[in-house]
Amino acid sequence: MKRRNFVQAAGLGLISLGSFSTSARTLTGEETGEMFFKISLAEWSLHKTLFAKKMTNLDFAAKAKNDFGIEAIEYVNQFFKDKARDKDYLDELNQRAGDLGVQQLLIMVDGEGGLGDPDAKKRKEAIENHFKWVEAAKHLGCHSIRVNAFGQGTAAEVGSAAVDGLGSLATFAKDFSINVLVENHGGYSSDGIWLSGVMKEINMENCGTLPDFGNFCVKRSGGQPWGSECIEEYDRYKGVSELMPFAKAVSAKTNDFDSDGNDMKTDFMKMMKIVKDAGFSGHVGIEYEGQDLSEDEGILATKKLLEKVGTALG
Repeated sequence: MKRRNFVQAAGLGLISLGSFSTSARTLTGEETGEMFFKISLAEWSLHKTLFAKKMTNLDFAAKAKNDFGIEAIEYVNQFFKDKARDKDYLDELNQRAGDLGVQQLLIMVDGEGGLGDPDAKKRKEAIENHFKWVEAAKHLGCHSIRVNAFGQGTAAEVGSAAVDGLGSLATFAKDFSINVLVENHGGYSSDGIWLSGVMKEINMENCGTLPDFGNFCVKRSGGQPWGSECIEEYDRYKGVSELMPFAKAVSAKTNDFDSDGNDMKTDFMKMMKIVKDAGFSGHVGIEYEGQDLSEDEGILATKKLLEKVGTALG
């Protein structure tokens, strides 16, 4: 559905106002029902705005609270890549979030190497590259970092390497009370059986998953995890079901919406019932990646959808 039509149909000003993490309310403040989860905002939802330098990572907490009524945020390390060990910068993030009452939940870490690389030397380098983000997460009061289990080789080779890489990083992170979470993020990691098998073998309390509703492409043209056409996709409902037993956060990926405000790729009622049935009661992060709506409109539309489904499921 085109942006103009969606805004006319839904009324952008009616999509979502205020900050209500555990319940949905009408504009008059009337209680409409408790939700089993809380809503957070993934910074990637604003990646176009950030890359265009229309805002910075320092502005994220205020943007989430003031524009969307969301009081819990998930950082992406790409937007403060050189600041992991900059204590003054991290203190500024803490100050801004604290002043607004915004909770800093986790840091999504990319570009630091594959923790499932069968090459022991490269894997060791990747593990150590993540240490600074564990420390940064601790400084910010986050509960987790989100990492990748990439590697080139057979499923068994990458799986064995991922057990070592993730386990080693989780061992380091344990002393900081930080969780190491793996997202289904392309390749083998988007195979629910493969990733859940890795989790079972590691068997550590602080090593878990961050199921994403949309990242289930297991094979792309050219053999790369990203940047090319998806030629084989894992069933997203099956995949989330397999990853939820290890989940400490959930990513509600949205793209474009129909005239009723539903995501056109994922049945949110079906998906969120899977999340509820797993006993999950933590944060579900909004991650809008659509094209028809602006980032702000897409975030608000996703929030409205989560509130609708969350209220219905109770």
